[in-house]
Amino acid sequence: MLVDFDALPEESRVWVYQSNRSFTEDELVELKDKLNTFLENWTAHGSDLQAGYDVVYKRFIVIGLNQNMNNATGCSIDASVHFIQQLEKEYNVDLMDKMNVSYRQGEFIAYKPLIDFRKMAKDRAVSKNTIVFNNLVTNIAEFKENWEVPASESWHSRFLN
Repeated sequence: MLVDFDALPEESRVWVYQSNRSFTEDELVELKDKLNTFLENWTAHGSDLQAGYDVVYKRFIVIGLNQNMNNATGCSIDASVHFIQQLEKEYNVDLMDKMNVSYRQGEFIAYKPLIDFRKMAKDRAVSKNTIVFNNLVTNIAEFKENWEVPASESWHSRFLN
């Protein structure tokens, strides 16, 4: 059951998928249609899952699930992963690789492999004040508070001197 992302409770589980590039306006229209269809039909053992999504900065797909209604099961999580993998193929993007880092460079969102980000930190091209996207957040409250933060306040801090 599709609901507005902002209507989901703060404790709702979230999954953040970052794209290695921004989606075009045309792709965003298609992408939202596909997300609407998937989430309208997403179930766990035949029970509706109350879920919503947001596409942030034309680059991040954030799916939220109200676990107060029904929990995701192994099969429903597998279905969502399969759906995301399908999007990767259709749009020729990388959404699943957690070994990449997105961060702000002014108003621009940059995307680098973790090894490059580590080198940039060593070379002081990024700092503890660089705004990074912590895609390891687990619920909407964390997403709102701890997703877009200075590197010093996220797991990225281990690479900074």
